[in-house]
Amino acid sequence: MIMTRGHKIFNIVNIVLLGLLGLSMILPLLNIIAQSFSNNVAINAGAVGIWPVGFTTGSYKLIMKDPTIWTGFRNSVIITVFGTLINLVMTTTLAYPLSRPEYLYRKVILIMVLITLIFSAPLIPNYLLVKQLGLLNTLWALMLPMAISSFNLFVMRSFFVNLPVELLDSAKIDGCGEFRILWKIVLPLSKPAMATMGIMYAVAHWNRYADAVYYINVRQWIPLQVRLREIVFTDQFGQSDVTSELLMFLSPEGIKMAVIVVATVPILLVYPFLQKHFIQGMMVGSVKS
Repeated sequence: MIMTRGHKIFNIVNIVLLGLLGLSMILPLLNIIAQSFSNNVAINAGAVGIWPVGFTTGSYKLIMKDPTIWTGFRNSVIITVFGTLINLVMTTTLAYPLSRPEYLYRKVILIMVLITLIFSAPLIPNYLLVKQLGLLNTLWALMLPMAISSFNLFVMRSFFVNLPVELLDSAKIDGCGEFRILWKIVLPLSKPAMATMGIMYAVAHWNRYADAVYYINVRQWIPLQVRLREIVFTDQFGQSDVTSELLMFLSPEGIKMAVIVVATVPILLVYPFLQKHFIQGMMVGSVKS
């Protein structure tokens, strides 16, 4: 294809705009990381840019010695791992039958799901439901009520609809039941969609904050994001002889930045392992055969 002058200008403008957009996202993150490794004098003087000034790991040492950080981290990992597994199982087992034309009442169920997508339930009915189920002050309150996302369900169903019908019919002729077809044929072909849904669900669980504030009052079960909020907005650090001594030589801003890094890095580390499937999954449902 011959590139015209207009195409070249368009490409240059795209590169410049996307580059500026990328910098606007990366620079604040670099500043946060730099402050987390800088000493209190440089931070208080506002001398930290995108590179640490007066390099120190004191903020991270304080975090590692704060048991409440580790408790919140443990809870967030449990919520993210098991919550995502529940999401994928529930979404898949509902999306698959809704994608098959031979199943009765699928249109009625789709309409009901669509209603929940347009009109979400208010807070008080949700709270009363969680309370009646006995889920208050448990990690289940942050996993079970959000077992299926209506949007992700429609995306997954759209992917299943585009699977070759002949492949599924041949499996039925060979004697495969529905669960075996789903496990042996549909799921292996759905890795891009599963990876995309998994990342979306995992990020939502890892960043779970509002629901934890509503449903959990026991500090033993608060996730990392709630503990992060306490540190960022109220300067509530874990108190011990070690932390009190470290606080004398550290800037509260540096500690806050270190906590933000600790809370952000784990979910960022997951993306490279799913990048290939995630890029393919972004096209899920966009092309119809």
